[in-house]
Amino acid sequence: MKKEKTGSFIFSSFLFIFFFLFLSPFSLDLAASQNDEAMLASFSDPARIWGDGIEGLIEEAYRLCFRTRILGGKVMNLRMPFAQNNERDKLTETEWGFIEGGKGDPVYLWERINEILDSPDFARYTSVLSDGREKVIIFDLPTQTWTYSRELFTIARMKAGSYQGLLHRPNVLVNGHGLTEPDVYNYLYCIGLVGMDCSGFVWHVLSHAAAHRGIDLGQTLRRALGAGINNPAWYAGTSFFNSRSTQIIPVADEIRNFRPLDILLFRGSDGEMAHAAIIQSIDFSAGIIRYLQNTDEAPYNERGAHDSFIFFDPGRPDSSLGDPSLVWTQRRYSPFPGERPSAFSDDGERYRAFPELGGGRVVRLRVLQ
Repeated sequence: MKKEKTGSFIFSSFLFIFFFLFLSPFSLDLAASQNDEAMLASFSDPARIWGDGIEGLIEEAYRLCFRTRILGGKVMNLRMPFAQNNERDKLTETEWGFIEGGKGDPVYLWERINEILDSPDFARYTSVLSDGREKVIIFDLPTQTWTYSRELFTIARMKAGSYQGLLHRPNVLVNGHGLTEPDVYNYLYCIGLVGMDCSGFVWHVLSHAAAHRGIDLGQTLRRALGAGINNPAWYAGTSFFNSRSTQIIPVADEIRNFRPLDILLFRGSDGEMAHAAIIQSIDFSAGIIRYLQNTDEAPYNERGAHDSFIFFDPGRPDSSLGDPSLVWTQRRYSPFPGERPSAFSDDGERYRAFPELGGGRVVRLRVLQ
């Protein structure tokens, strides 16, 4: 009798486990969830669109500059912020700067960003932006602090276009209706001092592509960069990309000569290169160049890492990027509403600027040919 009960118990237990694991709603939900995750992972794979070649690798590096988080009760797609190149410290006496000088690796920077977004101060910032009342947020970059004003006169002046902020003290008018992605960007930029500058972003993409070819770009170019024992990324700025180093190959400025990983350089008024971007793909049949960059002179929702496009006549592959008939989609705006606007309306105008000093140019790294 005892054996029968034992056998009956084992059989009943087996049926229960079988039902729970394979037939229960929980198991079906779990299977569906795992299937959804697999589908999402497949959908988000850059190779789905760009294949397994260099375009896919560049896209993979680009996507490392994005994260999704739930903040303020909303699902937000966050992009890596821009890290300024000392243009905001002209009126400050104390030294301050962005984490890793704007040359940090995305994995490390996202760890820091998560710490910042999980901080009590950011929770307070979220609460203030969600209280239903208009106000002006006043950031102070050197001290990494913020405050706000509900003074009606201050709000009215901001609405009238009378901006009261300074380069190191951006002012932002908010409506109190809750946290937005630009609000998160503003906090990370002004309080976290975290992000990548333009050349830091380009170096990241180049390094990612090199690593998949078994090349440690930092070690390979350490001597050419003059990095010594320091982090090579700190020395990979626009001045290096524009240098006469044997590691830099000038590319004749005709679209037919361009290829993915080529670096676009934009000249400044002092004759030095002031900005860098990188080509991700070229569709010669459709006449489209897609390039990637990290900058804050962009639409308010696109500040940080983003893609841009150049449209050209497929029948004229010998066109120069300096050809004014090309259509550059990237419009340029002030980093914070109310600040002095960009001197250029779009990237094309910026590339063509200062022809007497040489204008823009395209280069590539010899080691990644």
